Amino acid sequence: MHTSTTSTAALEPWSIEQLQQATQGYWLNDRKPAGQIKRILTDSRDAEAGDAFLALKGERFDAHDFIAQVAAQGCEIAIVSRPVDADICQLVVEDTRLALGQLGAYRRQQNPQLKVIALTGSSGKTTTKEMLGSILSRLAPTLVTRGNLNNDLGVPVMLLELRPEHQYAVMELGASHQGEIDYTSKMVQPHVAGIINIGTAHLGEFGGRDGICRAKSEIYAHISETSITPAADDFAEVIRAAVRTEKSLSFGAGGEVYASDVVLEAQSSSFTLNTAQGSKTVQLPFAGEHNVENATAAAAFALAIGIGLDDIVAGLEQAVGAKGRLNFIPYKDYLFIDDTYNANPGSMRAAAEVLAQQQGIRVMVTGDIGELGSSAAIEHYKLGRDLVSVKGINFVVAVGEFAPAAQEGARSTQYGKKMQAFLNQEQALPFLIDLIETHHPQPMSFLFKGSRFTHMETLMAALMEKL
Repeated sequence: MHTSTTSTAALEPWSIEQLQQATQGYWLNDRKPAGQIKRILTDSRDAEAGDAFLALKGERFDAHDFIAQVAAQGCEIAIVSRPVDADICQLVVEDTRLALGQLGAYRRQQNPQLKVIALTGSSGKTTTKEMLGSILSRLAPTLVTRGNLNNDLGVPVMLLELRPEHQYAVMELGASHQGEIDYTSKMVQPHVAGIINIGTAHLGEFGGRDGICRAKSEIYAHISETSITPAADDFAEVIRAAVRTEKSLSFGAGGEVYASDVVLEAQSSSFTLNTAQGSKTVQLPFAGEHNVENATAAAAFALAIGIGLDDIVAGLEQAVGAKGRLNFIPYKDYLFIDDTYNANPGSMRAAAEVLAQQQGIRVMVTGDIGELGSSAAIEHYKLGRDLVSVKGINFVVAVGEFAPAAQEGARSTQYGKKMQAFLNQEQALPFLIDLIETHHPQPMSFLFKGSRFTHMETLMAALMEKL
């Protein structure tokens, strides 16, 4: 388990008293380190003199096994849930996983100057977070969740990077089980927080969308100022019922912050952003209607912490997408759209609409969607049916264990011939090469997308190499 805490800027040091106070631990044999602690980390590879190494234990790993190694690297402190035979100062705590949370919460409390936004949702979290980061970091130093450090381990790891100069923090909170967002949002103590949408990601863990809604709604229990809600979501009423703050702000169609005059271009969009502060035109460097929705969500969060409309528009217009999130890559005579970062049924359909806007022969290459539990086959069936029905998409190439289910769905429509199914990338690659040779010299646009574990970027890179 490697969760990197490395950051280029110097972190605020910890005293041994703070470490003990935050975790309620005790020093083994009363042996304490001298001097301050430079940083707390969970990745044994990075541990060095001045660090405290926190040994996490998971189902398939136990970082207590690496303590002798970090001691050899010059690290003088280990935070452990059981004493280890190694020449190192050991702070013994009840549970290192909870201690990490306590340290993150302590660091958060030490930064009262901070204005904190927390957001969750089934899809669009990362893009909305990047948009907010773009709005706020123009104005003052801002801590933004990196990558997918959004769970019960990732959130405290991010909080450990807080420094006194930070004025804003944008924290993305994910949920893979009930209670997780309650735990992380309590730690983060947001001024403004809310749900972007309720989709079908993690359907397996929660036994349905009602369960997902309950899990995400835990965010509303720990907000000090304003709750943000999606006006147009299927679960809008249930979400509104979870709000506990006096102040709330809704976004999307029928909400207080909404888009009108939407124009979708192949690789960008423009719209009028309507708010209580007035209306302004936004030239958004993101394609797709779902990204217009993400932008209105970002605007609502920013308005709620007091950011002016002009600053919001400037930030949205300068925003850059995260790697693997609808990145447009012109390569030779072709356009490749890298949307391989992750996938759920909703984001897969949104990506198809973006591809349909592109030029030439349009080919969607999909990997399996994970975490759908017992509904995986039916969800892939419905997805196959819907993707081939998108006007403007010429071919859908499904890859993975559930590709045959997607193909069955495609065949239930009049567009069944658009879909080809392959069990792995090695089988799919020759077909894609053949497609290019058949249609040469026509322009072609390819979109690659799948859940993280499918590594669809590998197939995309292999195809680009053959051109």
